[in-house]
Amino acid sequence: MSHLLDRLNFLQKKTLETFSDGWGETTREDRGWEDTYRNRWRHDKIVRSTHGVNCTGSCSWKIYVKSGIVTWETQQTDYPRTRAGLPNHEPRGCARGASYSWYLYSANRVKNPLIRGSLMRAWRKLRATMTPVAAWAAIQKDPALRASYTKTRGKGGFVRATWDEATEIVAAANAHTAKVWGPDRVFGFSPIPAMSMVSYAAGSRYLSLLGGTCMSFYDWYCDLPPASPQTWGEQTDVPESADWYNAGFLMLWGSNVPQTRTPDAHFYTEVRYRGTKSAVVSPDYSEAAKFGDIWLNPQAGTDAALAMAMGHVILREFHLDRQAAYFEDYARKYTDMPMLVVLDEQDGRLVPGRMLRAEDFDDKLGEANNPDWKTVAFDEASGRFVAPNGSIGFRWGEEGKWNLVEEAGNAETRLRLSQILDEHHDSIVGVDFPYFGGAATGDFVKCDAPEVLARNIPARKVKLADGREALVATVFDLFCANYGLDRGLGGDWVS
Repeated sequence: MSHLLDRLNFLQKKTLETFSDGWGETTREDRGWEDTYRNRWRHDKIVRSTHGVNCTGSCSWKIYVKSGIVTWETQQTDYPRTRAGLPNHEPRGCARGASYSWYLYSANRVKNPLIRGSLMRAWRKLRATMTPVAAWAAIQKDPALRASYTKTRGKGGFVRATWDEATEIVAAANAHTAKVWGPDRVFGFSPIPAMSMVSYAAGSRYLSLLGGTCMSFYDWYCDLPPASPQTWGEQTDVPESADWYNAGFLMLWGSNVPQTRTPDAHFYTEVRYRGTKSAVVSPDYSEAAKFGDIWLNPQAGTDAALAMAMGHVILREFHLDRQAAYFEDYARKYTDMPMLVVLDEQDGRLVPGRMLRAEDFDDKLGEANNPDWKTVAFDEASGRFVAPNGSIGFRWGEEGKWNLVEEAGNAETRLRLSQILDEHHDSIVGVDFPYFGGAATGDFVKCDAPEVLARNIPARKVKLADGREALVATVFDLFCANYGLDRGLGGDWVS
């Protein structure tokens, strides 16, 4: 007899306990399987932390811990309220931070010191009969032995070492370098403070006590603007991202804020509701570009030409053809353009040299404190050379003088940007500038121009403390000459 119909008993109506007038049913099936996902989120405690590896966001997170293992993470929501009219900082975090615990326990994470195999073999062999410093010295003195690990860089070949071996090699190498070439030849960089304050402090203290050189996080990243410390003597120290909300115009150049500064990106996107306009310079239609009122997409590798074209327009239309008060005041107060540069003679030609300093004058312009670090400009108000407030010499000098108040001593100043007028300069001289456009690259067509271009600039004679007479020019005049702007001074290679 077939039991086919018996197999269809599940189609029969079952009698179940109901409630809410039949709108709900009480079932009796096993719900033990639910413990599987409940255990996934179960925890013993919650601690506050952040994800500081190569990120300065410092977002506050709740870290859920079970038996000493991070199980999951969520964003903290207890940031203090910002001022009225400014969006709150929270919630802060990004997808990279949310998955950080996976990185902690990843099999790809390096948890032990690794040393190139050829170096490790040589070290262990020599270390068996020598002191650490002597063993390292022997490796450095043997060209073949040293080349065995230096010439294989980038080719892998690492083996696991013990912590004792790794720290001993580092200490021996530093001691040997300091003994042979001096402690200042030992340089290094601790992890940036945003990564680990303890590691940063420990490394910086070690290098300082040793007499070594502490490198900056510019050297750590190798992708930050070197022109910033070269111009101002300081690294870029930008305001907090909330300040974007106070801007009337934002320009993003080579920066994809929603991707790289995810916790702060909402200030950029929300300020658009206040009417703030933004321009984005990016070769691709990035996450930032979609928020821009203007998207400029130059070919990759050509944005320097775009920047120089913008500079050309600003100089020509707001400084030379007419003198816009806003631009002149800004350049005079916030830049080094009024400062004077000594023109050096090199192979019978003039080239831009170093900044003219207060120390170069007989009376040091009245600056007894750090005159060799105080730059000099010409003051139209008094008709004399002055050392205006704000140069790096004032930072470590008199209290209250490291500022941008337009003063020298206690007198108000009006620094001269250019010496182009007849009564402001002694002669028109040719100054040589290097030109790097003579070589073709993948993104640049070679220009038919010499490697050195001579441009005419107005120069002034200055008598120095050592009795010599030097020619000086303002940074502004040198800047215009380097741009090749035609100012009626003659010469080739002007536009």
